[in-house]
Amino acid sequence: MQTSQRGRLAWLASWATPIVAAAAYLLFWPIPVKPVAWQAPADAGYSGAHQANTRLQGLRLIALREGQQGPEHLTAHAGWLYTGLSNGEVIRVDVSGQRQEAIVNTGGRPLGLDVDAQGRLLVADAMKGLLRVTGRGADARVETLLTTVAHPVPADPVRYADAVKVGPDGTLWLTDASRRFGAKESGGTFEASVLDILEHSCSGRLIAQDPVTLQARVALSGLCFPNGLAFSADGKRLFLSETGTYRILAVDLPKLSLVRTFDGHTGVPTVEQAMQQGAVTVLIDNLPGYPDNLTRGEGGRIWVGLTKPRSPVIDAADRYPLLRSITLRLPRALWPVPKAHGHLVAFDEQGQVLADLQDPSGAYPEATAATEADGKLFVQSLHAHGIGWMPLPLK
Repeated sequence: MQTSQRGRLAWLASWATPIVAAAAYLLFWPIPVKPVAWQAPADAGYSGAHQANTRLQGLRLIALREGQQGPEHLTAHAGWLYTGLSNGEVIRVDVSGQRQEAIVNTGGRPLGLDVDAQGRLLVADAMKGLLRVTGRGADARVETLLTTVAHPVPADPVRYADAVKVGPDGTLWLTDASRRFGAKESGGTFEASVLDILEHSCSGRLIAQDPVTLQARVALSGLCFPNGLAFSADGKRLFLSETGTYRILAVDLPKLSLVRTFDGHTGVPTVEQAMQQGAVTVLIDNLPGYPDNLTRGEGGRIWVGLTKPRSPVIDAADRYPLLRSITLRLPRALWPVPKAHGHLVAFDEQGQVLADLQDPSGAYPEATAATEADGKLFVQSLHAHGIGWMPLPLK
């Protein structure tokens, strides 16, 4: 009897040790995030204006050169599509898809692009900051315009430059997606975005820079992974996709300049303060996925890509920071990253959905938005090896 009992105790001990070790690892192993409790809106799924469909299937493809991938943002200018790739290259592709030319390699990860009134290319590089490029190839000249801002501390680094748009008056508008997780320090843009969204500390910023003096200021703070930018037709509103909260914001720029912080001093308002004072409104809420880039099309259309569907695990753990901490201690293969589901949405300046295109198979991975040019809709991607396209008008 005693021998049998000792055997059972030994068997329990053999199991208890790894169980205790696993529990200690899941609860206490150091991780870089400090998750914050929040309340996610109830996911309505693929319903209403976002009914599941297959309108994005069968994209035609402009193949990139061998080894190139990730045309994350496309901007059209003078018959060319400009895009940045995961290996640091910025290239241009003619709208027929027949020619491709190298512009420059930034040595980082170029994301958002725009062209200023002088024809210079603006590049939001997640690892290098805001860049301005003139010429191409051997004649290319790269200027670093912005790597730091003076908020909330002097010389505070721009850690994740994401989108850039040139305003009607020439002002350069930039999203710094996260003050907590830089793309370079975190091992890449995707890794940094996952960490920031799981933590949900909402440390992102909207930055405005004078293109001549290069003086920069933080115009809006407290954003949950601010991403794509697009202007209204009159240039008075700036639309901003807030990836971490599944919504599109409308920033009234004249009103934003008048917002006062709650302590009575003019300063950098948080998005909550700006909302309470009427300078920021929610244009589209509770999207079924994570909104990324914004681009203006014809007839008042604005396109946004939903790079991934929402994660039921992440939503369910919104008010439970410990659960999100445990999630990040799991092997990366077990992280709650949803499967690919191609999804583009077009909306107007009042937030009315005009078109919804989906590919549930995710054959073209992580559609980050679409750009209209030459009677075609060109689709951009975080990881694809080519540029997808379909003819306009949409069927």
